Amino acid sequence: MHCALYRVPLKEPVSDAKVTTGRQRPLGDVDVVIATVTTADDLEGIGFSYSKRAGGPALFAHAKQLAPLLIGEDALDTGRIWHKLLWAAASIGRQGVAVQSIAAFDIALHDRKAKLAGLSVAKLIGSHRDSVRCYDTTVGFLSSETATIIAASERSLARGMGGIKLKVGGEPREDVARVRAVRRALGEDVALMVDANQAWDRAKAKRIGRRLEEFDLTWIEEPVDAHDVAGHAALRAALDTPIATGEMLSSATDLRRLLDADAVDVLQPDAVRIGGITPYRRISELADELNVTVAPHFATQLHVHLAACQPKEGWVEWFDWLDPLFEERLELRDGRVVVPTRPGLGLTLATRAREWQLSAADLPE
Repeated sequence: MHCALYRVPLKEPVSDAKVTTGRQRPLGDVDVVIATVTTADDLEGIGFSYSKRAGGPALFAHAKQLAPLLIGEDALDTGRIWHKLLWAAASIGRQGVAVQSIAAFDIALHDRKAKLAGLSVAKLIGSHRDSVRCYDTTVGFLSSETATIIAASERSLARGMGGIKLKVGGEPREDVARVRAVRRALGEDVALMVDANQAWDRAKAKRIGRRLEEFDLTWIEEPVDAHDVAGHAALRAALDTPIATGEMLSSATDLRRLLDADAVDVLQPDAVRIGGITPYRRISELADELNVTVAPHFATQLHVHLAACQPKEGWVEWFDWLDPLFEERLELRDGRVVVPTRPGLGLTLATRAREWQLSAADLPE
């Protein structure tokens, strides 16, 4: 068993409303914990967790402490192992680092299980489709000029992307002007989402949301604080544009509260942030039951498998930020990302990844 911490640099720093409001600094890299689980039959599973801006070393430290608890377990017992690891750290709760560290092992065990069956993770779970609608977030950050966003969006659509997400949450007039310019440039048929990254209070979200109605947006994302369930519900009742949120929540329980309150049209769980594939499947199945669209956040290499297994088709978010760690690349085709057919997640750690390795730990088998 092996755990390693990597710090993967972005091509250039990016900013969203969390930066313009002074809550965070520009993002220039992503910390990633890679867990490699090898069983007695020499079959290997690979999984990962990640953190942006802060928390990577904490994830790695907690993963190292949990890893010995897997020794001697039946690797097929993914559900029981997940609960064992959760209870092992019960004193620090069931959110944040406590579950995000578990995610790396849970994903690795599912990867290994699918490899054992000779199937992709999507086929192992039970897929509904072989490709998933995909939108590009990387082109629309607040740190980019409108002309740059339009040019990058046009290139993205030309290479096979299905939609574009635009960051908002700056000065309201500038936000509306930028959305108008992008909509005019890309045309009415392109799926266009906006993401406020929790920049607005309830009144401001309603006021700006009404001004954005004319642009036929696929959704408005994180219009208010991510934990403000009532605020999302009230905004959903006030606007015609669908409301999306959920990526910043770090437990399936918190995501369920959004569903219980009828607060979202689009739920955006991050399998890594809520503890892996095991809890993701629980919350995504509940969302499907309630006819809520599921559009998982980030980690395209993982979420394309999970989104393919949802009866109600959603979206996956395109990010290439983790690409340097892996040899393989995802394929875009006709507005969709193709589900890999290779066994497991279809990922192998790139030789070059060691350039970004900060720490590593080998544990007894």
